[in-house]
Amino acid sequence: MARRSRESHIMFLLIVGLAGWLVPGGGHAVIRKKRHAIVIFATIVVMFAIGLYIGSIGVVNPAGAKPWYLAQILNSPAVAALGHVATSGDYAVYGRPSEIGQIYTSIAGLLNLLCIVNAVYLAHVHGTAPVGD
Repeated sequence: MARRSRESHIMFLLIVGLAGWLVPGGGHAVIRKKRHAIVIFATIVVMFAIGLYIGSIGVVNPAGAKPWYLAQILNSPAVAALGHVATSGDYAVYGRPSEIGQIYTSIAGLLNLLCIVNAVYLAHVHGTAPVGD
């Protein structure tokens, strides 16, 4: 009986982590920390959008800037679609706007990683039952 409970707890933690990666703040929404989820979503999406605005969609480059792309993909799987569009089109960007855009989008991804870890930790500490605000 305890083993089944442990397996369901691990599955719940995986769902929280996956939800946090699919949508920034999604992990906190699953554990019913709605205010946290809204703040996280707004912060990460705005930071990523500012990076795209400064450097264009060309800053998401899975082929030419792999270290940056690894940090950017932590935002959401939607970044992979942006990377595909950026590499298939003519969205070259050079110089300072490219660097600043890459920094903003990568920091947004790393911030989302911290939020995913926080959501999984909170779900683990408070057990398998969703937590209220």
